[in-house]
Amino acid sequence: MLAVRYDAFRAPLRLLELPDPAPEPHGVVVRVMATGVCRSDWHGWMGHDPDIRLPHVPGHELAGVVEAAGPGVTRWRPGDRVTVPFVCGCGTCRECRTGNHQVCEAQFQPGFTHWGSFARYVSIHHADVNLVRLPDALDFTTAASLGCRYATSFRAVADQGRAGPGEWVAVHGCGGVGLSAVQIAAALGAQVVAVDIADDKLAFARSLGAAVTVNARAVPSVVDAVVEATGGGAHLSLDALGHPSTCFDSVACLRRRGRHVQIGLMLDEHATPRIPMAKVIAHELELRGSHGMQAHRYGEMLAMIASGRLAPARLVGRTITLAQSVEALTSMDRFEGVGVTVVIEP
Repeated sequence: MLAVRYDAFRAPLRLLELPDPAPEPHGVVVRVMATGVCRSDWHGWMGHDPDIRLPHVPGHELAGVVEAAGPGVTRWRPGDRVTVPFVCGCGTCRECRTGNHQVCEAQFQPGFTHWGSFARYVSIHHADVNLVRLPDALDFTTAASLGCRYATSFRAVADQGRAGPGEWVAVHGCGGVGLSAVQIAAALGAQVVAVDIADDKLAFARSLGAAVTVNARAVPSVVDAVVEATGGGAHLSLDALGHPSTCFDSVACLRRRGRHVQIGLMLDEHATPRIPMAKVIAHELELRGSHGMQAHRYGEMLAMIASGRLAPARLVGRTITLAQSVEALTSMDRFEGVGVTVVIEP
């Protein structure tokens, strides 16, 4: 199969012919029809993820068609159109038994714990637990964009953040994750404040439903700007970027008994950010992480897409070939472009 591989962290990625994978007894092989380019893959290439073993094929946001299934698979057969969460469960551990596959004790992550979807084929373990059937009306490019950023944002806003109608939701960072969160929060009836340093991303956030936008470079204090815009602070605030400054601002801009959800990865030198803990205690703030979304929770999100309440296709910024993914992935730290980049020629 044709695939992108790196043999050392921060080393050049190469387009190679590699052996086709075979399905595990409990798994399937998916022919990749589309796969997203995500900053988490950039973190992996940089060496920030301890689960990666070299050499490695990145890619974790995928949609495609089941090519082959192992003998233990009962729910899937070749030809089925599928996607998969970027965090997959084993189905048998304590967390999986309570429905929390996103924090499985033995989780499988294509593109991190195992080879990923920057390839013609990818092997997916525990298929009966982890695969999600795609509606016929949902194209592969849009489906691939759901896998990490959109699904993670959906769970962060709807489940972890519990956004409700009329509440103020602040979104710090308007990349793929943040823009997804803006659209989802607005669809749930919240009033959204979008924060970024790029006017084009803020304009896009307004088109997706943000009621207020704040350019962090144009105000003396992001926290003060959000508190003023929301009449006392956000009910829910999300750090969709993953940086010490956005994390601090997200917590500090909350009103009393507000809720902060951390979506953006905090790795390497950013792993231990400063938190206004005195305010967390005095105002009884709630701090939560959000780590993907279980396959069994996709139904509500897909129903909202089918009804038109959510439109993830609007977040696809550009489509590229597998060869072009090499440059796209290694330049993710420059935060160029608006929306999600999807590889559509694996």
